[in-house]
Amino acid sequence: MKHILVIEDDPDIQEMLCAYLRDAGYTVGAAGDGLEALDLFHKEKWDLILLDIMLPKINGYGVCELIRRESTLPVMMLTALDSEEHQLKGFDLNVDDYVTKPFSMPVLLRKIAAILRRAGGEDNQSRMLAYKDLTLDLDAYSLTVADHQLELTSREFELLKELLQNQGRVLTRSVLLGKLWNYDFLGDERIVDTHIKNLRKKLDRDYIETVRGVGYRVAKAN
Repeated sequence: MKHILVIEDDPDIQEMLCAYLRDAGYTVGAAGDGLEALDLFHKEKWDLILLDIMLPKINGYGVCELIRRESTLPVMMLTALDSEEHQLKGFDLNVDDYVTKPFSMPVLLRKIAAILRRAGGEDNQSRMLAYKDLTLDLDAYSLTVADHQLELTSREFELLKELLQNQGRVLTRSVLLGKLWNYDFLGDERIVDTHIKNLRKKLDRDYIETVRGVGYRVAKAN
C-alpha cells in the first residue's frame, strides 16, 4: 500500500483529499504547514507528496526546494496559483505535476496513479475490473464490451468503475455526486441520472439497476 503525504493548510480541502485517497486504497498522512511537513517527511517513508504552495511558516516552494536537496520523491503541487510564472517556478523545482484548484478528484487520482507507475511505485501489471462481458482497464482507462472497445467520457468511466467496485451495493445519488464531481460542486443530483442514462445507452445492456427513491447498483455477477 502506497504512502502519500498531503500538505495543505485548508482543513476542509485537507480532509477531503485524505478521505478520497484512503478510499482509493492509499495510506495517508497530513500536514498543515511547511515545518510540520518537513518533520513528517523526515520521520516516515513516503511514495508521493501532494503539496500546496500557500502554506504557513514555510511555503510550498521552500518545502519542495528542501526536499529536492535530499530526495527525488515524486511531488505534485496542488494550488490555486495558476499563472504561468508560478507553474514554471514549480517545474524549475522539478515537481512531477502542477495541478490548479478547483480540480476533479477522479482526474487527480489518475494523475497520482500515473506518477506512481512512472516512479515504479505500483505494479506494472494492468488493473482490471471484469463484469459479465465488460472489462474495465483502470490503467489504460478503457472499456471493452464483448471484445469491442467502447468510448466513454472520463465521468462515465469513473461512474461505471464505482458501480463495479461496489457490486451488490446501492450507491445513492448524493454519494456518487460527492465521489465523482469536484469537491466544490453544488449542482443538482439529477446530473447523476443524466450520466447513468448516457452510460446505459452506450453499454446497451441492463446491468445498472435503478433502486427507486435511493440510487443505483450493479448486481453481483453470478
